[in-house]
Order: sequence, then C-alpha cells, then structure tokens
Amino acid sequence: MSKKVLVTGADGFIGSHLCELMVAAGYKTKAMVYYNSFNSWGWLDTLPKEVRDELEIVSGDIRDPYGVRNAVQGIDAVFHLAALIAIPYSYLSPAAYVDTNIKGTLNVLQACRDFATERLLVTSTSEVYGTAKYVPIDENHPFQGQSPYSATKIGADRLAESFYRSFELPVTIVRPFNTYGPRQSARAIIPTIITQLLAGKSEIQLGALSPTRDLNFVKDTVAGFDAIWQSENTVGKEINIATQHEISIGELAEMIISIINPAARIVSDEQRLRPEKSEVNRLLGANSLIKELTGWSPRYDLKAGLEETINWFKSGGNASNYKSDIYNV
Repeated sequence: MSKKVLVTGADGFIGSHLCELMVAAGYKTKAMVYYNSFNSWGWLDTLPKEVRDELEIVSGDIRDPYGVRNAVQGIDAVFHLAALIAIPYSYLSPAAYVDTNIKGTLNVLQACRDFATERLLVTSTSEVYGTAKYVPIDENHPFQGQSPYSATKIGADRLAESFYRSFELPVTIVRPFNTYGPRQSARAIIPTIITQLLAGKSEIQLGALSPTRDLNFVKDTVAGFDAIWQSENTVGKEINIATQHEISIGELAEMIISIINPAARIVSDEQRLRPEKSEVNRLLGANSLIKELTGWSPRYDLKAGLEETINWFKSGGNASNYKSDIYNV
C-alpha cells in the first residue's frame, strides 16, 4: 500500500518541487498551501495538469492548529516546509516570523504527536549557524541567531528536538544550505541577478559581494529530503544538505553575467546590505553525515544548475513575472 505524505508549504519554491518528486515516486501526496482569497496555489498552479491532478490540495494556515490537525490526520509522513523565509522582511515584521516559524512548527509537532505520525521532517536552514566559526560546518557547529528569521528557525529546531526527546516523536531536522533553481522567489540572490540581466539592465544592483554560500540545486535538495525520509537511521538527527563547496556572491554574479550578458557590471546598492552584525559572511556545509546515513550526494554542479535555472527564467515568460526593477524584500 502506498504511503500517504503531507507537504506543508507546498505552494512555495522547494515545496512544489518536493510535491513533484513525491508524485513521480508514486506516493499519495497531500499538498497544504497558504489560504488566500485569490484561490492561488502558488507554484503548484504552474505544474503540469497530470501532476496537479495527482495532488490532494488543501488550503489553510500553518498558524491555525485546527487546520493543521485536519491536514495531518491519516498521513504517514509529514514534510514540514511552511515558513516565512525572507531575511530582510524579518527585520520589519519579526512577530510574524515567531507566529509562523515557531508556533506553526509547534502546531505540526503537536498534531503529529497526537496522530502518531510515522515520520516528520522539519525543515531548518543553514542560517541557524550564522557566520562559520569553522569549515566545513557540520551538525555540531554552534547556532547563532544573526537575524530574527534565523532566530525563529533555531527556536523551531529546538522545539522539534524537544518533541523527539520528550515524546519519542520520530522527527528529523533537515538543514538545507542555500537552495536555488526554477521557481525561486525574487528575494533570493540568484533570481535577483538573472531577472535584472534578462530585463536588459547593464548595471546589476546587489548588496554585499564578499559573503560565501554553499549552493544546492533544488532537485538535489528535494532528493536529499527523500533520501533522509527513506532511511530509518535518520530519526532524531539533524542533517545538513550541502554540496561542501562555496562561492562568493561576487564570483556567483560574475559567473551568471558571463552566461547572459558579459558587458554588464555590478553596482552596490546600500539598501540591499544587511546590518553589519547580521550579515552571515561564510557558509560552507559539511555533507559527510547525509552521505553516511543515506548515500545521497549532489548530482548537479553549479554550472549545470545555473544553466537549467537560467533556461527556466528565459522560457514561457517566467522572467516577466518578477519585479526586477525594485528591491524585493
């Protein structure tokens, strides 16, 4: 009998790709999307009809414990991705991040406990580590909340750990390093660069160029979620999904510029800079644990992932849906 899985945040970037993977693998997949009066299912609206038809799509709000319970009941495995993610917006509305990322995760944990869900994967972020104190960053690295966003994700992770230790809830904390690819929101660095270039701009507005990031192509990230779920050895663990390679924002921008428009140049935009003590200057993740426990390894190098991402933005008018002329907080 096929397992039934729930993906929260299914309307988002990574969530929509994970839903595709779950459908392709033959799982009965329930997709929880954020309720809105436009009846928009986010990125799920763009999936092929044959994929969408295989999804049970439910609208709700991760902050509502009753709606979460209704979504979780009868589910074998929950992939909890619903979250507020933009770091700059967390400077403006930190309370919204507490409600969504901490209280929302608590609602999922409690529902899974009440319904004896077989597996729960809670999505973390490499931002919980802050600027690297040593590299590569393994799962024993200290945490540092350098933004309200990262602080709430640390809180959500620790709640998840407490439910594993206190109630033996079969939780795994999945910690992807920076994911990129088709459908990523405009508040991320790679769509920011690509959409400005495709709009014909010769001056690309960016913030800090020196910070480094460990970049996962989205298909590798969701394959990591699947591999972690399939392994019984991952219960109770915190697990990085990382390539164990880093690149600076400046080098990344030059790489994308060379593919799309080599004549373009980078211009510093003060409003895009994080506060000095909030900027995470270096992220380079260790991936030895996920390889040991699951056998997962990234299939895409950065060049291949960027080419597939750029081609997506070029196709079907996708780039025109992005507001490349403003700073997307």
